[in-house]
Amino acid sequence: MTDITTDVVRALIAEQFPEWSDLPVTPVDPQGWDNRTFRLGDELAARLPSGESYVAAVEKEDRYLPLLARHLPLAVPEVVATARPGSGYPFPWSVRRWLPGNTVTPDIDRGALASDLGGFLAALRKVPSEGGPVGGSHSHFRGCHPSVYSSQVEAALITLKDEVDAKTCEAIWADALTSAWPQAPVWFHGDVAAGNMLLTEGRLSAVIDFGTCGVGDPACDLVMAWTYFEGEERQTFREAVDLSDDTWRRARGWALWKALATMGGLSSPDPEGFQTLVLAKVLEDSVID
Repeated sequence: MTDITTDVVRALIAEQFPEWSDLPVTPVDPQGWDNRTFRLGDELAARLPSGESYVAAVEKEDRYLPLLARHLPLAVPEVVATARPGSGYPFPWSVRRWLPGNTVTPDIDRGALASDLGGFLAALRKVPSEGGPVGGSHSHFRGCHPSVYSSQVEAALITLKDEVDAKTCEAIWADALTSAWPQAPVWFHGDVAAGNMLLTEGRLSAVIDFGTCGVGDPACDLVMAWTYFEGEERQTFREAVDLSDDTWRRARGWALWKALATMGGLSSPDPEGFQTLVLAKVLEDSVID
């Protein structure tokens, strides 16, 4: 990962956007994994990829966010300027309009969020997808069939054979591979997580971080059913999303893969053991009646 400090951002701004050089630069807390974000004054934010594998998202978001914004019921990021490498920072980066709103906190109405998010994802599927970026390496294979990660699931189950219920995991994974998205590719976000949402007066008002978006199978966007929602909230989410049982089986496979790959040391680190908790939810609840 590239070390991105406030001083680096100040130098980049001064070098490439001197008209903004007097604005205060403040790191946003908490920071994301793929990108580092710094607020510029009250109305702007600088967003910088943390590593080379996330650089493709800069051009993709520049190109497609305006299209998505025209069709979606909630706010999405607006790119104001795209910048080049400089001041010791090796990648292209961007400046966006600052989106107002609060991050997701434990005291929110989670049922309302389940309904709002499901509605947003249903609207996202309806955005014209012709010419959109088909799921692949740029989306870390979100939007593809979950079988793309079969080798990781198999390797993780070997590593974790004494720690997880391997037989049940294998059955869930096999179930996830029995179907494929039967329609034309549709838009997916690719990283639907609580950290990529903003709320206003308790309701979902903006969705951010479209770096892994694309067109393909929307099953990857449903994993919050296990990574965040509980019980009736999952059913509310399912009803609002309005997708088939087969899609939910593939979604369960996506959640299973991420949990196993993380626990097996094949994905991003998880020092707090979050994915271990997710795996337990995946094994106990399919979200399918």
